[in-house]
Amino acid sequence: MLTGGKLGDISEEPVRCGWVSDDPLYLDYHDQEWGVPITDDQKLFEMLILEGAQAGLSWITILRKRENYRAAFAGFEPEAIIAFTEQDVEKLMTDTGLIRNRLKINSVISNAKAWIEIMKEGEGAFSNLVWSVVGGKSLTNTWPELGDIPASTLESEQLSKLLKKKGFKFVGPTICYAYMQACGMVNDHVTSCFRHEEVISRG
Repeated sequence: MLTGGKLGDISEEPVRCGWVSDDPLYLDYHDQEWGVPITDDQKLFEMLILEGAQAGLSWITILRKRENYRAAFAGFEPEAIIAFTEQDVEKLMTDTGLIRNRLKINSVISNAKAWIEIMKEGEGAFSNLVWSVVGGKSLTNTWPELGDIPASTLESEQLSKLLKKKGFKFVGPTICYAYMQACGMVNDHVTSCFRHEEVISRG
């Protein structure tokens, strides 16, 4: 796509990964967040919840509801979430700003409890756990095409097993791989995407 007006004032739109639409929210997420390494324990918890909510849906659906999730789940503060009651769950089930799936909503509470148990080991405990599957360092892939990118990997299967063992829900290998991509454990921007090299240098 070319943008610009008169001759000499024409610039090319940067090449992006094929899964991105022209939705401004999606563009901003791809250009600013996706694939950038996250090591903050609570931010990693938030992204795990959002990836679980996405299961069976498109990511843009979740992006559009992200602020609603933040508001509904106490800013993704696990200590606050574990105090949610059955009445709170029933209220959330009527919230049109959320994915109204009881299993997914209940999983936020159980995942908060699991996260807190891990964090008893000290600051950085959850980050260390999830990043352990890639040896604590981002893996950079060199996929030329969107269709080359796998839905899951040995590392995501390992992460799925680790999290399930700790009591987490909605953490199958495919969800875990999407999580790893989003949180920068792997750089899966295709090689033609302008963010491929930027994420490497930033990470």
